[in-house]
Amino acid sequence: MTAGSGAGAVRDRDRIWTVPNVLSVLRLLGVPLFLWLLLGPHADGWALLVLAVSGFTDWADGVLARRLDQQSELGALLDPLADRLYILATLIGLVLRHIIPWWLAALIIGRDAVLAVALAVLKRHGWGPPDVHYLGKAATFCLLYAFPLLLLGVRPGTLGDVAQPIAWAFTLWGTGLYLWAGAVYLRQIVQLVRQDR
Repeated sequence: MTAGSGAGAVRDRDRIWTVPNVLSVLRLLGVPLFLWLLLGPHADGWALLVLAVSGFTDWADGVLARRLDQQSELGALLDPLADRLYILATLIGLVLRHIIPWWLAALIIGRDAVLAVALAVLKRHGWGPPDVHYLGKAATFCLLYAFPLLLLGVRPGTLGDVAQPIAWAFTLWGTGLYLWAGAVYLRQIVQLVRQDR
């Protein structure tokens, strides 16, 4: 690779206006809309639609980033940020609607809070965040499937009866994986900080 092509690659990673980044921004704009639908008019159907569109754009921005060769530093930040905000907004909404217990939300939010502090320490030592682990992806996948199913599970009738046990299976499995992935990230962070010292 020539020096020019290396500089071009760096510039490409600094791009802001890419199709995947636009999709990530649209996902972020959907977070307050989703929370309002869930807590304001209790429009669960519309809230589910927003979640479904968010899930589709989450998949699409990753695929498009690879196919269009539009990976960027901003995209690497926006995508997990959108995931975390949807998880946080949904947990708040589900607790306030008394669909899940507060301690379950506290476990998930607490994991993210601990990692946020650890990542700040890691940054002070000159390291970027560790690569996303497959456990983290699997956990996020389970939780993002669990949340709409939990909403369906509170509906009266056959659909709610079928959705509820599936929703809780995804919720408990996703929470377990989320905590496990957090422990893996924390271990990686501790190793990097010790290596720096």
